[in-house]
Amino acid sequence: MAIKHLEEYRDAGISNRLMDNIRAAGKTGVRLMEVCGTHTVAIFRSGIRSLLPENISLLSGPGCPVCVTAQGEIDAFIETAKKEDVIITTFGDLLRVPGTSSSLQQARADGADIRIVYSAIDALELARQTTDKTIVFLGVGFETTAPTIAATIAMARQTGVGNFVVFSAHKLVPPALEALASAETVRVDGFLLPGHVSVIIGVNAYRSFFEKYQIPSVVAGFEPVDILQGVETLVAAIAGGSPALGNVYTRAVTDAGNIKAQKRLSEVFAPTDARWRGLGIIPGSGLQIAEAYQMFDAQVRYDIKIADAPEPKGCACGEILTGTKTPPECSLYKKVCTPMAPVGPCMVSSEGTCAAYYRYHV
Repeated sequence: MAIKHLEEYRDAGISNRLMDNIRAAGKTGVRLMEVCGTHTVAIFRSGIRSLLPENISLLSGPGCPVCVTAQGEIDAFIETAKKEDVIITTFGDLLRVPGTSSSLQQARADGADIRIVYSAIDALELARQTTDKTIVFLGVGFETTAPTIAATIAMARQTGVGNFVVFSAHKLVPPALEALASAETVRVDGFLLPGHVSVIIGVNAYRSFFEKYQIPSVVAGFEPVDILQGVETLVAAIAGGSPALGNVYTRAVTDAGNIKAQKRLSEVFAPTDARWRGLGIIPGSGLQIAEAYQMFDAQVRYDIKIADAPEPKGCACGEILTGTKTPPECSLYKKVCTPMAPVGPCMVSSEGTCAAYYRYHV
């Protein structure tokens, strides 16, 4: 049954019918943006960009959590790793992201204890086993991963593990949509909203954004039929002049979202202003550890200050994250910047637009 269900969302006949509907809409110069790194990779892998009519452009937005992490935050991660009493734990993508003068990978080569983990729970378990060091987990991601990290912090308090802290660089999607919609340099006619994030926050989380800007927006899944349904919905709304907030991923996403996950988030984290690569400081778009849990806040424990660091010279990652440039328009792309020698995070992360272009774009 599961395989059959999956095959339906990859069915060529259904996809062709959706493509016919998209072509029939006939609106010229439509610019759609996906705000999810998983969507970016899925769109490239399935070849959807090459199938769409020339009048429809798909732009990759700030949907890669590693990519939107500000340069100053990367530098702060590296400086924290140099402290003698810590072990840094992180997801693999962060390791190779270049900071201003180094990277976590280089810091590890220079002697810092940096370990790749698959979850915050792994980092907490390491803290239980390694009582002579403080385990610092680098918390990067959107509303998808933040609840699991919040739950881990709550578990650390409940079980009395005092040598575990989190460096929270989490970001929230709805405020980023507002920043994109209000930016003079960004033109987006419709948003393909992230599936995984929406499972947590629900469709209702986008209503205030939609009511304010009236930009057609739809939550979609990750299979070809899912994505084409999303594109079809957006194109029809634009062509008909009837903007709407929709959801074609109803098998996973509800209006309310995951209430338990939201409750855990609001218990352990509090909204704060955050700097995004390419978008600058967005009010209320980050998550800091709430006062009741500050004993698990790495920034508080080590008095970490985040500086405003410039982008790598010549790197267009920030412009690519806002859809104002594509990777081939960056002067470094495939010349100086490659997956083996990345200049910016958009070429490092598996969800980065530059990495996807490099792997799939002809």
